[in-house]
Amino acid sequence: MPGQNPPTPRFSYKSDRLKPLRAFCQTVRLGSVSRAAEALFVSQPAITLQLQALERELGVGLFERSGRRITPTAQGQILYDMAQPLVESLDGLAAEFRDRVSGLNPGELNIAANSSTILYLLPKIVEEFRSRHPDVHLTLHPAISADGTDLLRSDAVDLAVGSMLDVPSDLSYEPVYTFEPFLIAPRGHPLAAKPELVLEDLSPYPLILPPKRQITYRLVDLVFQKNRVPYTVALEVGGWEVIKQYVAMGMGISIVTAICLGEADHKRLAVRPLSAYFPSRSYGVVVRKGKFLSPQARAFVELIRPDLFAPRGYDDTGHSER
Repeated sequence: MPGQNPPTPRFSYKSDRLKPLRAFCQTVRLGSVSRAAEALFVSQPAITLQLQALERELGVGLFERSGRRITPTAQGQILYDMAQPLVESLDGLAAEFRDRVSGLNPGELNIAANSSTILYLLPKIVEEFRSRHPDVHLTLHPAISADGTDLLRSDAVDLAVGSMLDVPSDLSYEPVYTFEPFLIAPRGHPLAAKPELVLEDLSPYPLILPPKRQITYRLVDLVFQKNRVPYTVALEVGGWEVIKQYVAMGMGISIVTAICLGEADHKRLAVRPLSAYFPSRSYGVVVRKGKFLSPQARAFVELIRPDLFAPRGYDDTGHSER
């Protein structure tokens, strides 16, 4: 009737949508139902039934005859423009999948990590990744844990590598590495010669710690508060290399994990284990739940494994076991 709105198309999403759309696209491309049937290796009546069902579902005519050739109507052309990329993409899915799994496509990879992770944990992993996938443009975004989660939620990075205490419900954290806690003090410090350290021994000496918003500060505060041992923070500064330098200069003591301790540190610092009081720290991969990881992101995650980063162990005096 004049002035009446056209019927709203009803799409049956439970049915097989690909077959009628494929039949439709082939008919438009070849201009013939019989040729479309030959191309799809089905009977001509089967193509005709699929096209008729599609017209009934959409509530419009999709073809008009021009001589011996059929051509799409205006509505049919709109549907063809929409459906053709989808049909081609689905038909080429298997080949595209094989190409991607057989060789990593060049692309970008963005990873968030704090400074200690970038400095101590990632170099060997990044080196291995670059040797395997030199065409991938890799960017490391320096960020503490809180900032890294914001970057994940906004899709500014593909994944984060670091340490987490409280894992938000929208993120997934998979720990891979574990590092033990140690006290570091200047050479010749009174704590360096004590046969056995207890938490109260640290109380008289000022601490040098990372800023309060970082996990290390929160852990240290939690342990001292839980054991009701007073402590003093003389200096807050970011970066383990800076903290170790200031400790070596005699400005205070600090509590670190094995991730930042190397042979050179044992020559200039007194290093004592504190695993009796402070928990070990885990480091691993953080991703947003439900996020599809690109091939390059998955390739990087596969390299984050314990055997690629094997920190040295230390005895009770802080000396290397090697």
